[in-house]
Amino acid sequence: MKAGTVSKSRGSGHGGPGFEDGESSEDIRCKCICPPYKDVLGQIYNQNVSLKDCNCLHVVEPMPVEGKDVEAYCLRCECKYEERSSGTIKVTIIIYLSILGLLLLYMVYLTLLEPVLKRRLFGHSQLIQSDDDVGDQQPFANAHDVLSRSRSRSNMLNKVEHAQQRWKRQVQEQRKSVFDRHVVLS
Repeated sequence: MKAGTVSKSRGSGHGGPGFEDGESSEDIRCKCICPPYKDVLGQIYNQNVSLKDCNCLHVVEPMPVEGKDVEAYCLRCECKYEERSSGTIKVTIIIYLSILGLLLLYMVYLTLLEPVLKRRLFGHSQLIQSDDDVGDQQPFANAHDVLSRSRSRSNMLNKVEHAQQRWKRQVQEQRKSVFDRHVVLS
């Protein structure tokens, strides 16, 4: 008796005992695609057989035609031996999921701990200039006023975020200026 089962659907056949060479029944199969013949509909047959038995006569069960039509029917069928390594597939999936999990943990770490780290680092800062001080020729002239206004952590964070936004606007203006010059030179 042949190992495996026949599946007339588009799915693969599963089940049956393994082969003598140690490969599992899911790792190898023979797939025969048989087009319509006379009054028989086209079908796909899957069976777990060895490479030497991968032909219509060993895979197509039950044979839909009888007698002299068997040879004509089998000549129209295209049989392919397929082999895969389920171990390699499992290892690849484990590596992929591990990387995905690490990236997810990193995202959670950054999302939850970034505000805490930002408060700790910028909460003990000695001097943060306000918008009014940026254009000032003597940046440390108003140091006492700046320190007194930035005592609270929320105020300090607001100033840091405001400075960051101002920096982003400056970068955008510089990009625009560079692209405008590039267009003029072109």
